[in-house]
Amino acid sequence: MKILGTLFFTFWKIGLFSIGGGYAIIPMIHDEVVSSSHWLTAQEFTDIITISQMTPGPLAVNTSTFVGMRVAGLSGAVCATAGCICMGVLISLGLYRLFSRFSSSPCFARILRGLKSASLGLIASAAAIILTLAFFGEGQICLSCLDVRAVFIFLAVFVLSRWKKPGPILLMLLSGVLGAVLYL
Repeated sequence: MKILGTLFFTFWKIGLFSIGGGYAIIPMIHDEVVSSSHWLTAQEFTDIITISQMTPGPLAVNTSTFVGMRVAGLSGAVCATAGCICMGVLISLGLYRLFSRFSSSPCFARILRGLKSASLGLIASAAAIILTLAFFGEGQICLSCLDVRAVFIFLAVFVLSRWKKPGPILLMLLSGVLGAVLYL
């Protein structure tokens, strides 16, 4: 029973600070579920983030559901998800009122510009965590530890996404096929 309260409160905190969106909150989720609580390994976390990106819905909500399910089953999933969305709904309603009232203010526009820059930094941090885990696993970061197949898949998908601009579903399917072929 205590774990359900802990799940709710942990994801309540994550929901409270997930204003920058799903990608911006990945470092905080990582700190909470891998580093602090030790509910998941770094590899399990990366797998859950990957699955959360492929399923419909916001990344933080999907991640909270998967982590809650992994830690405490269905009741854990419900508690973690409720905790994650609770503050998000209240914050969204408050921000809507704030934006409606001050949207034409130059000061408000400068504040939003600063928040966008901070969100970009958080997204870059999340990308660095995921790239490190994908390329090197949970071990050391060294040239002999580099997973060349993962780098190949990353570069292939990156180049294809910039060059031909296929949809994300096609890119995910291609990544899965490449993974199945290269890791057999």
